[in-house]
Amino acid sequence: MSNWNDFNDAEQQPSFDLIPKGTVVKLRMTIKPGGHDNAEQGWTGGYATESFDTGSVYLACEFVVLEGEYAKRKLWSNVGLHSAKGPAWGNMGRSFIRAVLNSARGVHPQDNSPQAAAARRIRDFNDLDGIEFVAKVDVEKDTKGENKNVIKQAIEPDHRDYAAAMGRPSYAPSPAPAPAVTHAPAMPTQPPAQPPQRAQAPVTKPAWAQ
Repeated sequence: MSNWNDFNDAEQQPSFDLIPKGTVVKLRMTIKPGGHDNAEQGWTGGYATESFDTGSVYLACEFVVLEGEYAKRKLWSNVGLHSAKGPAWGNMGRSFIRAVLNSARGVHPQDNSPQAAAARRIRDFNDLDGIEFVAKVDVEKDTKGENKNVIKQAIEPDHRDYAAAMGRPSYAPSPAPAPAVTHAPAMPTQPPAQPPQRAQAPVTKPAWAQ
């Protein structure tokens, strides 16, 4: 056990340099409950947060990098649910959640099968709390004008970097089957032996025809 006044064996503080913009990482998303519910919208469980300043509603999300060079790094972003200015922010949030579900559940974005449709449904926000998916890191200004890392785009299975980050098969088209190889019958080196000629019996007329 370390002495309380000896910090030589303490770990060095982690670097807070920004993750380069465009880096693809595997993340776990958790939602910080804001206590705002609206049963008509399906916002239950106290997960949504309402801004006292603007009246906008969002999910306050924390993302933890799970693997690779930036493992254990944390990023924070809000996922829009509603804005008094119009539907654009809420629609962006819905698009993001759709992509998150595709990424987490291995669903191709163009797949419209019943199985894919079911994978893009959730019972409530609890299904998103703790979900793991692949995303692209972005950089934007915070309220103080300083750069910070954010998550705005989930990487879906049709992306070239998805398989390596998520450890799942890519959706490259299967190669066409090779044409069947046919072999011509070998030519005989000698003509086949002729079957022995059968001796013809003498033609005789039946007794009634003589």
